[in-house]
Amino acid sequence: MSVITYEGTVENGQIRLPGNVRLPEKARVYVVVPGVEPRPVIHGPAPRLAHPEQSADFRKEVIMEPSDAGL
Repeated sequence: MSVITYEGTVENGQIRLPGNVRLPEKARVYVVVPGVEPRPVIHGPAPRLAHPEQSADFRKEVIMEPSDAGL
């Protein structure tokens, strides 16, 4: 596997490479960010019911209205 390095910048959350760089579609790329400490990612548990037997209290009811309702 050969490797080529390009320098780019991040603008509005998008990685921007110089205008003369063209990569093939679906090319596998690796991003190396020098001089930046990663922020820790905090994962919390998903909410759970304290009393699962009360789950019926949260049942949803779907009411279909005509497509011209309110027009």
